Amino acid sequence: MTELEKMKAGEMYDYSDPEIFAAHVRAVDLCDEYNATKRSEGKRREEILRKLFASLGSDPVVEKNIRVDYGFNLRAGDKFFANYDCVFLDCAPITFGNNIFIAPQCGFYAVNHPFDAELRNAGVEYGKPITVGDDVWFGGGVKVMPGVTIGSNVVIGGGSVVVHDIPSDSLAVGNPARVIRRLAPRKEKDAHAEEAGKTE
Repeated sequence: MTELEKMKAGEMYDYSDPEIFAAHVRAVDLCDEYNATKRSEGKRREEILRKLFASLGSDPVVEKNIRVDYGFNLRAGDKFFANYDCVFLDCAPITFGNNIFIAPQCGFYAVNHPFDAELRNAGVEYGKPITVGDDVWFGGGVKVMPGVTIGSNVVIGGGSVVVHDIPSDSLAVGNPARVIRRLAPRKEKDAHAEEAGKTE
């Protein structure tokens, strides 16, 4: 099994492996290219993003400066918005649904290092996936740790550190992030809106 295959299988791998390092350099170069563009260069920006992401839906908007480790593990649906200075360490899959709002200086860290110092110093690491549903808003400075799943219709308050799964229809804040309120499910909100729109 190659080091890249180990990486994709969620096992410990040597991140200095030439194949892995080449993939990292490619992603960093694409990030640098993107971060050198102007806001008015919308078409060029989207072309670079589509090279960087493994898959990307319609109408993406990503502000500078984006940082991505590999790109081949990064996927997002339609209407993906990431504000300034966001980081995606995609040593394992990082997957976003549709209608994602990410405020400035957020980080999604699907990478981990051994607790054992000898292993850590030997240059091995491993990843755990991050999965995010639809209609999720991350406040400024949110950090999402490896292995976390976040449901749909969720708000994560600014400055939160997400170390545990967050269920759908939730407002979560804090370090570690905890659910402090349930949000109305989308179907329920749509039904209320439809009822409010009716006239006698």
